[in-house]
Amino acid sequence: MNTLITAAASTRAHQLKGTLGAQGIVLGDYLELPTFMLKGDNMIRLPDPKSTAYAHEMLTLCLDKEVDTIYALRDEEYALLKEAAQLFNEYGIRIVDGR
Repeated sequence: MNTLITAAASTRAHQLKGTLGAQGIVLGDYLELPTFMLKGDNMIRLPDPKSTAYAHEMLTLCLDKEVDTIYALRDEEYALLKEAAQLFNEYGIRIVDGR
């Protein structure tokens, strides 16, 4: 299983990745990322929290990428994911406040 860290463009995301260890870590961001950063499997584009289907889009992404833990580093991401925590829990996905 994998761990997803949001806000990949931030220093905090890379610090957290270093703390957790590099194995099984996927970084993602909904903000614009340079194309070269998206070439590997360890960096992905995330759904925009402004989307009305954000929680479902994130759940689908987590299931596709075999993510079992999400470290949400931005306030809006964490708030929306926390609202849908029961849905994520049903699939064995844990939401962690990484702010």
